[in-house]
Amino acid sequence: MSIQITNLTKIYGEQKAVNDISFSVNQGEIVGFLGPNGAGKSTTMKIITGYLQSDGGAVTVCGMDVKQQPLETKKKIGYLPESNALYYDMYVREYLAFAGSVYQLKNIAERIEECIKRVGLTPEANKKIGQLSKGYKQRVGLAAALLHNPEVLILDEPTSGLDPNQIVEIREVIRQLGQHKTVLFSSHIMQEVQAICDRVIIINKGNMVADDKLEHLQKGKATSLSISFAEGVAIQSLRSLSGVDAVQSVSDKQYELTGKDLSQMRKQVMQLALDNNLNIISMQEGGSSLEDVFRQLTL
Repeated sequence: MSIQITNLTKIYGEQKAVNDISFSVNQGEIVGFLGPNGAGKSTTMKIITGYLQSDGGAVTVCGMDVKQQPLETKKKIGYLPESNALYYDMYVREYLAFAGSVYQLKNIAERIEECIKRVGLTPEANKKIGQLSKGYKQRVGLAAALLHNPEVLILDEPTSGLDPNQIVEIREVIRQLGQHKTVLFSSHIMQEVQAICDRVIIINKGNMVADDKLEHLQKGKATSLSISFAEGVAIQSLRSLSGVDAVQSVSDKQYELTGKDLSQMRKQVMQLALDNNLNIISMQEGGSSLEDVFRQLTL
């Protein structure tokens, strides 16, 4: 396991910011780490990277205990914090050279150019950091996280402040990195997580409420069935069907049924049509979006 978290707890005063959570992330996995504001995402990431001490539990990175071997684990981790603190008076290459010197890299100049190119910083590479847009400042932070070629990447809101084109570019960078590295990243953009991740971890109020493959999470929650009839149908007859949780009238003869078992809803609708001599024009299935799943688990 590249990241192994066991019974992790962090307490601020009387509040448990992280409450006895456990999960692991393997090499080559890109895992989305989701939760509402204040759920404990950033706190957990800071504990993994060694910037915060936990109050209970254990964290290992590449087989090393974060508390017992802090310097060794930091060498294995590339970290882009949510705040992304930078030195605005330094030029891009100057700042990256400074960051590289912290890791005592021997090929600093070569690595700087590789990382600038990888994150798409080339057009702005000759500027001072303070002159850059928020999106390009974010790229500087990502380049600094990649300089020492870490095995594990912890990215806290990596696409924050980027425009749609830049988001697509950074998404592709993360996807490529995930082929060889372990990536744990948080985001409030659900489409971003769906585009990159196969697996999602969701925490709420410090508690872990989901850890599963994206497809399994979506299948396990409410799904919809959109039906068009040739004739009008009493909406109450649809609401009374077994397995149907809710019915919405889309138009005079079109309805959307919501429930957890698509197969059962489909059979019930077919039986209703047969019993009442109704003609079904179309029937389309729809699964829950990640946003729907997120809301169901965190409201």
